[in-house]
Amino acid sequence: MKTIRYSLNPKTLPTAPDSDPDVHRGDLSKLPAGARLLPPCAPSKIVCVGRNYAEHAKEFNNPAPLEPMIFLKPPSSLIGSGGAIVLPKVSERVDYEGELGVVIGKRARNVKKADAANYILGYTCVNDVSARDLQRKDGQWARAKGFDTFCAVGPCMVPRDKVDLGKLRVRTFHNGEKKQDAPITDMLFDVNVIIEYISAFMTLEPGDLIATGTPSGVGPLLPGSNIRIDIEGVGVLENTVIAEG
Repeated sequence: MKTIRYSLNPKTLPTAPDSDPDVHRGDLSKLPAGARLLPPCAPSKIVCVGRNYAEHAKEFNNPAPLEPMIFLKPPSSLIGSGGAIVLPKVSERVDYEGELGVVIGKRARNVKKADAANYILGYTCVNDVSARDLQRKDGQWARAKGFDTFCAVGPCMVPRDKVDLGKLRVRTFHNGEKKQDAPITDMLFDVNVIIEYISAFMTLEPGDLIATGTPSGVGPLLPGSNIRIDIEGVGVLENTVIAEG
């Protein structure tokens, strides 16, 4: 089953909790006509891993980290598949970053990597949209990563036991042209190590989202762009891009 959250009310926010009467759950294959996909989880926080692929670190002349580089995106940055990524006026370069997302299934604190899989509810696709010029300018990443619409997630969540991590590849297509293509096994720090590292200092709650890092091949988005994150066995996340009004 490919679990989705959706709404028939066009005014429902992507951040709406499951308790919202306009939020419904179902299977991707049975999405009702006229429904709008929401992110498949409603996280209290979005925890991200930077430079988790050596080739991505290299493409920006950065050294590979010796331990996971952790940063946060606010839940207000969430949009679902089919939503529009808005390019802010204050940035001159906004990049796509295709990633595997991990949805937490139960409260996790001081979890050992050997037990980490037991805390995973499922997997999804993430586009960690980033204002690259502001990232360089600011030195820290809160603004560059935190704009509204800068965390596209979906279209669905696939249960942990239905996914063979060793066979997954992250592929990103910009206007139909393949820009990123790498196996999950290229990660410097695998999913279990990431969960152990994060939960050593932060409590992960059910529904929280971990974005596990992007491969090389990131590039700029422009108004009118179509961006697609394709992880076979997990889903295809697709969004359009518009300029801020």
